[in-house]
Amino acid sequence: MLLEALIAILIFSLGILALIGLQAQSIRNSSEAKYRADASFLANQIIGYMWSDPANFASYAHRPSGAVCAPSGSDSGNANVSAWLANVAALLPGAPGSLQSINVNALTREVTVRICWQSRTGNHNMVVTTRLST
Repeated sequence: MLLEALIAILIFSLGILALIGLQAQSIRNSSEAKYRADASFLANQIIGYMWSDPANFASYAHRPSGAVCAPSGSDSGNANVSAWLANVAALLPGAPGSLQSINVNALTREVTVRICWQSRTGNHNMVVTTRLST
């Protein structure tokens, strides 16, 4: 009878440890989902700035060439972009302005925003492409 009680306690303990592991994974997934939602919000935010400022459309280009998360080119001098880059760095972990890219095609008015960040689970990026009407 004592042996049965010890085995029951062992099985119960393993179940509790499994639940703790599931909870930890759930918290990790929840924070990753928040980062993805923040990245989506940030991409839409800069597109909204561009939409409301059509006269300065081309000035929003920021490191427009190069690979995703390794952009090259010149930094934007637009005040909205500078404020946006500071917001990206504040909301996403490991997301300096040097990793972000905004590609602007003034002829077709197509915009591609690439947001990159690094979390505990690895490197992540979000790419949003849209065409702004005049």
